[in-house]
Amino acid sequence: MKLLLGSGGIRNEEQVKLYHDEMAHHFQGIDEVLFIPYAGKDHDYYLKRIQDFSVSSGIKLVGIQHAEDPIKAVEEAKGIYVGGGNTFLLTRDLHENGIIDPIRNQVEAGIAYMGVSAGSNVAGPSMQTTNDMPIVSPPSFETLNLVPFQINPHYFAGQIWIKEGESYTPHHGETRQDRLREFHQHNTTPVLGLWEGTYLRWNGQTGELMGGNATVFQAGKEPTSHDTGTIFDGSLKSK
Repeated sequence: MKLLLGSGGIRNEEQVKLYHDEMAHHFQGIDEVLFIPYAGKDHDYYLKRIQDFSVSSGIKLVGIQHAEDPIKAVEEAKGIYVGGGNTFLLTRDLHENGIIDPIRNQVEAGIAYMGVSAGSNVAGPSMQTTNDMPIVSPPSFETLNLVPFQINPHYFAGQIWIKEGESYTPHHGETRQDRLREFHQHNTTPVLGLWEGTYLRWNGQTGELMGGNATVFQAGKEPTSHDTGTIFDGSLKSK
């Protein structure tokens, strides 16, 4: 397997360069990659935005929305890129277009898969560790199950502080850690919290963190922090 899973939050020059470099490396030798924009409402606008943002990678992206048969488009794809946005919307449309199993089959057969933000979240067994608002109702929370752990994109530790003039006040809302602890009150699947600008290269057995940090959550255990270069196995134990 060949997966590149990113958190998103790509803002500064260093993060943009890493995005282009990782994308070019991941899809090396592939002349055309199928882009799935289902996490947004305007598919053509989204495709154009990601095409423009990705141009320095040298990778050509084509939108699945232009295919007469989305299942056939997946089955004939040489590479797949699932973009970010709203995970509920993305999961609904993956199910409704019947491409959950075709994507899984293609990736298990060896084609390269890239996901960013929501596209990373759905690479896990379910979308249950999303940060998004349930704007639509998917038929199931089950997703691609390409990796044996959950992903929480855009992870950060601690509370949110609100700037008021020159001072800051705490928001007092739930933290990401609180919400992931709630997930583990009902589920045992480990969770990888990807900090902004971070990627995981996954080969089916192990994964390597690139470009940033991650926090691992295991049911009944305290979270652990990990730096760029850390190698994980499928249970998110570091090697």
